[in-house]
Amino acid sequence: MSAHDTTEPNRRDFLYVATGMVGVVGAASVAWPFIDQMRPDASTLAMATIEVDVSALEPGMSLTAKWRGKPVFIRNRTDKEIEEAKAVALTDLKDPVARNANIASDAAATDSDRSAGEGKENWIVMIGSCTHLGCVPLGQAGDFGGWFCPCHGSHYDTAGRIRKGPAPENLAVPVFEFISDTKIRIG
Repeated sequence: MSAHDTTEPNRRDFLYVATGMVGVVGAASVAWPFIDQMRPDASTLAMATIEVDVSALEPGMSLTAKWRGKPVFIRNRTDKEIEEAKAVALTDLKDPVARNANIASDAAATDSDRSAGEGKENWIVMIGSCTHLGCVPLGQAGDFGGWFCPCHGSHYDTAGRIRKGPAPENLAVPVFEFISDTKIRIG
């Protein structure tokens, strides 16, 4: 037999292909329930976005909302808090990255890159989990007047930037937007 000889497909070839296809379909039908159970359930999907009314928050006030099972700190900062946060040199920061999901991932941790943006610099929205071990920091506390995690001593400033303690990163800013002057959509 040479390399140029061809053979006609026969019944045995068909049976090999058919058996292989039945095996693939069988394996997929057995695997599908395991794959399907990894999808989030309806209650999780319902929490994918939330809307928070912030009309009652005067400057200096904050609230905590729950989003995806995590606390989210929303604060209407005072002019003094904004000025103090703007005055911090980036070289004084432990984590120089903004950690803001609304802007470029490598943006600097300036006060404006951590806030709600132009015209809304007084608003700050952050996931309220300490970046050290996931504890929930206390608001308007610590050495810098922002947040303080009493579990291990991490201090955050009024822009949610880590300034002192074991936490390695700034508090994360989730995807959010103002859908009106008094409502924020998170997620």
